[in-house]
Amino acid sequence: MAEKDRPLVVSVVVADGLVGSFGLGVCAEVFGYDRRHMGLPRFDFALVGEAPGVMRTDTGIPITVEHGLERLSRSDIISITAWELFDRVPSPALLEAFREAHARGATIVSHCTGAFVLAAAGLLDGKRVTTHWKWAGELAARFPAVHVDPSVLYVDNGQVLTGAGTAAGVDTLLHLVRREWGAAAANALAREMVVPPHRDGGQAQFIDAPVPACEDDLLGAVLDWAGSHLAEDISVDILARRSLMSPRSFARRFKATTGTTPHAWLLGRRLAAAEALLEESDAPVEEIARLVGFGTAAGLREQFARRRGVSPRAYRQTFRAGSGAGAPPVQLDGHRAGRVGRDQSLIQAEFGQPA
Repeated sequence: MAEKDRPLVVSVVVADGLVGSFGLGVCAEVFGYDRRHMGLPRFDFALVGEAPGVMRTDTGIPITVEHGLERLSRSDIISITAWELFDRVPSPALLEAFREAHARGATIVSHCTGAFVLAAAGLLDGKRVTTHWKWAGELAARFPAVHVDPSVLYVDNGQVLTGAGTAAGVDTLLHLVRREWGAAAANALAREMVVPPHRDGGQAQFIDAPVPACEDDLLGAVLDWAGSHLAEDISVDILARRSLMSPRSFARRFKATTGTTPHAWLLGRRLAAAEALLEESDAPVEEIARLVGFGTAAGLREQFARRRGVSPRAYRQTFRAGSGAGAPPVQLDGHRAGRVGRDQSLIQAEFGQPA
């Protein structure tokens, strides 16, 4: 089989009695079906355990695990579900398998307390990570070299992604799909899963802090208006007037409702709109910049370089090239296409400013 025709090998590491049912279900939903018609590649999806056979999930449901740890040596994406914290110590064989996969370049994703296994393997040292908020303090106490942020849905460190658990697993994997195969594929998959396509908080990652659906009817209407008028010069004063509030009250209410600032929210919307146009249209970069509110091509290029790590032209070439059915991620600067999100922590300085 030619390399370009090889399916991407996706493995979910589980242990008897520790298998997180929800996390496992999310992984199976994203990687267990043939969705090449959505622009995703072909996946070879399977469960991996140290001792293959019948295991039970955390809710007692039996599942059959057919593969041992040797499968990790050829896996492109490896996910680990929730892990029992106190009575089950990851074996040296499991930790070494993760280290070897990481050294080989596999993408590794933890769900909920699966982060404890990655930390025990030394893969999180010096990194900003997350886990379920209930166990964030425990993770920080056990592994002082790990920088734990309990307030976010997930953290993307490029090769290693850590998710907060439960429903945040959906956001984590949709983010991975968006990063690797583009906004169109992620949006199509989200529609199939009947979930929001992109909970964008506009902080240091593509998605960093949760932005819930706006339950404030007046503010929600203003956000809908802003999202459909991105080409216009939108300021906090304009949004505040539409919300019948002072700018100070509006900014405070906006932060309390969405978890982010007007500036960060608007920037995220404009970048998402630019991504969609780059993927789905032939419009010149100059025209896209105007349509989404960056004004000039230079402005769009600057924001793309700072927040996506590539130029708009490179982003378009990457996801246009990889959008065909069954097409593998293309190469970009020596990395897989999805590496456009690597080292996103460089962008944090500007957030928190007013719109």
